[in-house]
Parts: sequence; C-alpha cells; structure tokens
Amino acid sequence: MPTSAPADDRPLAPHVLDNPVWAALSGPQRHLAEVTGGGARFLADVAPFVAVADPADPHAWADLAALVRPGNIFPLTGGGPLPDGWADRPGLEGVQMVATPALRGEADPRAEPLGPADVPEMLDLVARTRPGPFLPRTIELGAYYGVRDRGRLVAMAGERLRPPGWTEISAVCTDERHRGQGLAARLVRHVAAGVRARGEIPFLHAASSNTGAVRLYESLGFTRRKATFFHSLRVPAAAPDALG
Repeated sequence: MPTSAPADDRPLAPHVLDNPVWAALSGPQRHLAEVTGGGARFLADVAPFVAVADPADPHAWADLAALVRPGNIFPLTGGGPLPDGWADRPGLEGVQMVATPALRGEADPRAEPLGPADVPEMLDLVARTRPGPFLPRTIELGAYYGVRDRGRLVAMAGERLRPPGWTEISAVCTDERHRGQGLAARLVRHVAAGVRARGEIPFLHAASSNTGAVRLYESLGFTRRKATFFHSLRVPAAAPDALG
C-alpha cells in the first residue's frame, strides 16, 4: 500500500517581505540609507523608517541605537518582541498585502508623473488626507503619479519600499471633495503597471482599522500576506540588554 510522505518539519526560509525595510535599505535603496552594522535608517528627509537586520540579535539593536541616537522616536514595522528598555509608544495593527494575478495593472491617461517641483503640492495633499509619512525627499524612493482637477493636485499614489523583486505602493490618497470617483483604484493600477513592467511584484501595507482601504485593495486583486504592527519606538537613554 502507498504510504504518505513524511511531514517536512523544517522551518520555512525567511521571506524578503518579512523584513522589507531592511531588505530595501541594505539592497536597492542603499543609496538613500545610513547603515551601521545591523542597524539602518533612511536619510532623515527621505523617510522616517528604520530597521534591524535580525530582530533577535541584541547587537543589531545596539547598532540601531547608535545610529538613531537616544531619545529619538521612530516608526518600525513588524512583529516580535522588542529588547528591554525600548519604549513602545501607541502603535497600530496593520496588514501586509501582496498582488495576485487578479490585479489588473494598466496605464491611466489622467495619471501624470510627479517630480520635485510638485513636492509642495504633494505635501499639502498628504497633510490633508494623512495616508502615511511623506517627507520632502520621499519622491526619490520611486515613481509618483497624480491626478489634477483644474490644475490642482487632488489624488496621488507612488512607490516607496523596494526590497529585491518587490515594490511597495504607497501614499495612496484622494482629496475629500474628489472621493467616490475611483481615482485611488485607477492610480494603484497605474503604479502597479510600472512595477510589473520592471519584472517586480507590487505589495502594500495598510492599517487594519482602515477597513475601507483594505476592501479596496482586495477588490483590486491584493491578498493579505500577514498581519504586522506599526510600532512607534523611543530609543532608550541606555539599553543595557541591547548595548551590552
């Protein structure tokens, strides 16, 4: 009689999206990073995100503390225990989503490329819609596109983290007076078309509480890969467990 194959109890190999900020900072976006040993951060006016190469390695946290400096607050994406002394301020539960073949990437004739001259308008739109962090040089992370109404920027989306083989779609936002027109969906598809043209796979993050956005992304062809957490950490004045 045929016998079933023995169960493979070997641990799964780490996936690049398990630590996407580190993968981006130590890889394709290294030119926009400061890296010290096992700790890394984006340049201060590019993005606020930091990462450690291995969250289980106390030396990596020591490197990050030296890089970010005590007393400073920074966002960190991911789960797992934090070292003693690293105060976790109120954060957000989130979800990481990846594109499936159902995501239809297509160019949109209304989507226009945004460049450095558009940054003041982009910052203004972000301040009004709060899609997440966006700084004066965030536009250097990738391609950004917007839709205008009578010359005024009313919606945008673009690329943020770029771990090898993947590109995060981010800064998806629409002016309140222009919602309900499908602009966010059209821009996500437009950005996704460019990502796929490079042979990469789109992914994104969303707050679990933002159920409207999560439903939109699912309807476009994204699926939930894993739950995550958006921490807000303060570097301790002294963290003996991490620095020892």
